Formats: sequence, structure tokens, C-alpha cells
Amino acid sequence: MSDQTTPLRLNLKKDEKLDIEWADGHRSTYSMSYLRSICPCASCKVVREDQPSTVGKKPLLRVLPGNWAEEIHAESAELVGNYALRIDWSDKHGTGIYSFQYLRSKCQQESGAK
Repeated sequence: MSDQTTPLRLNLKKDEKLDIEWADGHRSTYSMSYLRSICPCASCKVVREDQPSTVGKKPLLRVLPGNWAEEIHAESAELVGNYALRIDWSDKHGTGIYSFQYLRSKCQQESGAK
């Protein structure tokens, strides 16, 4: 792992966000809803890839597997080796393993996304 994909500190606020301080000095903040929407598990990936993301210029709603009746939050999380984080979600989904490389690639602060 490089400094860019090596976390020094992880701070999970289950109802709010995940903050990561990376070894290269960069800080990333991910909202819980954003993390759930980018779940890297096979089921969620298939759903995201099978649904067209736009019709004309309006984005379509993407529906991922899970129970979305209430606001999403993390119920627990655990490190997977020293390369990833697995999150158990309030919608009873928990198969996504978020590698640190994947999380860094999805950092909204670096990409300029809002």
C-alpha cells in the first residue's frame, strides 16, 4: 500500500460519516448515505451497472438492495486485514468490503464532487 491508500486514523460516526486521515496528509469524509450508495459488493455493483444513470439530462434514481424504509446508518464496522473496512448497515446489508484503495478513489474532496 502507498501513503495515498494507507489510513492513519479512521473515525466512524455511525449516524453521520466516516473520516479518514491518510498517510500522505489528505483527509477524506464520506457521509453514510454516500458510502452505502457506493457499496462495492457484487449485488450492488450489478444493480448500479444495469441501471442507466441518465435519461436526457436528468439522473435516474438508483435503487440498491436493502431496506430503505428509514435513514441509513452503520450498525457496526470491522477492519478486514489491513487493507479494507466492512460495514454492517441498518438496512441489514453487510457484504461490501471497502478497500482503502477503493475508498481513496471515491474521495469526493479530491475529485471535486459535491
